[in-house]
Amino acid sequence: MQFGMIGSGSWATALAKILTDNGNAIHWWVRNTDTINYIQQRRHNPHYLSGAYFNQQQLHLNNNIKEVVANCDVLVIAVPSAYIEYALQELDKDALKGKKIISAIKGILPSTNQLLNDYLAEHFSFELENYFTVLGPCHAEEVAAEKLSYLTFSGIDEPTAATMASHFKTDYLNTLTNHDVMGVQYAAVLKNIYALGAGIAHGLDYGDNFQSVYIANAADEMVKFSRKVIKDFSLENNSINYAASVYLGDLLVTCYSLYSRNRTFGNMIGKGYSVKAAQLELNMVAEGYNASKCIYNNNKTIKAEIPIATTIYEILWNHVPAAEGFKQIESMLM
Repeated sequence: MQFGMIGSGSWATALAKILTDNGNAIHWWVRNTDTINYIQQRRHNPHYLSGAYFNQQQLHLNNNIKEVVANCDVLVIAVPSAYIEYALQELDKDALKGKKIISAIKGILPSTNQLLNDYLAEHFSFELENYFTVLGPCHAEEVAAEKLSYLTFSGIDEPTAATMASHFKTDYLNTLTNHDVMGVQYAAVLKNIYALGAGIAHGLDYGDNFQSVYIANAADEMVKFSRKVIKDFSLENNSINYAASVYLGDLLVTCYSLYSRNRTFGNMIGKGYSVKAAQLELNMVAEGYNASKCIYNNNKTIKAEIPIATTIYEILWNHVPAAEGFKQIESMLM
C-alpha cells in the first residue's frame, strides 16, 4: 500500500513519523522547495518537530501535488482546514478516483462551512465509503517524543478503517476504530472551540473548580450536537460511547494541555489580546477560531442547543467582552 501525505506542519510531520516508524514509505507533498532540500540533507523538518528524524529511503518528497496523488493508494490530508482548497486546487476532478482518503483535519472549511468529506464529494465526486478520519487525543509534540498515544480511525466501512489503522500502530502509538465518521469530525471541531473557551477562562483567572464544571458542560453540549447531527444523517447512535477517547479524551487534553494551540489562543483573548494580536503572537493556526463561526452558521440548520459554543463565537466575532461573555456562561452551567 502506497501512502501519500498532504501537508508539512506539525501534525503532518507527526503522522509521517508514525508511518515511517512502522515501515511504510510515503510520497510527501511539501510546497516549499527549500524545506524539501533541508529534509533531504538534514533528515528532519526545519520548522516543525525538529527532533523527529526520518530514514531518507522512506521519503519521496515532491512539490508537485499531482504526482504525489497519482503515486499513492491512500492519501492522508493534514493541512489546516482554511488551506484545503488552496492545497487541492491543482488536482483534476478525477484525480482522487480509486483512492482512499484519511482526513487528519480538525476543522471546517471556513469559506464554505463544510467538512472535508462534503467538499470532496462536491468537487471530486468522492464517495463517503472511501473516506476515513484519524483523530486523537494525540499531540504532535508527544508523538515526536514517542510518548504513548492513541489514535482513532473512523469510517462507515469499519473493517477497512481497521486496515488503515494497522499501518499506524507502533510501540508508542495504539490505534482504535469506530464507524461514526460524521460525529467524530464534529466532535473534533467543537472540542477546539471549547478548548479556546477554556483558555479564555484561564486568562480571566477562573480556577480549576470552574474549569472542571465548564468542561463537563461542554462535553454534554458536544454530545447533544453530535447526536443531532447523527439523527439528521439517519445514522444509528445507540452504540456510540461518547466517553471514549476520540470524544471526551480529545476534549480533555485540548482543554488542559499546554501544547494546545486553542487553549493558548484563548488564554491570550482572556488576558485582553485582540484576535489579530493573538493570531500574530501564536503564529500557528488555532482551528477553534474559524470553527466557532462555522459551527454557529451550520447550527442555524442543525438547531442543536449549544449556548457555550455560541457565546464563544460572540466573544471572538462580535466583540462581546470576554469577561461579559463568561458571566453569561456562568449562568448556564449545571
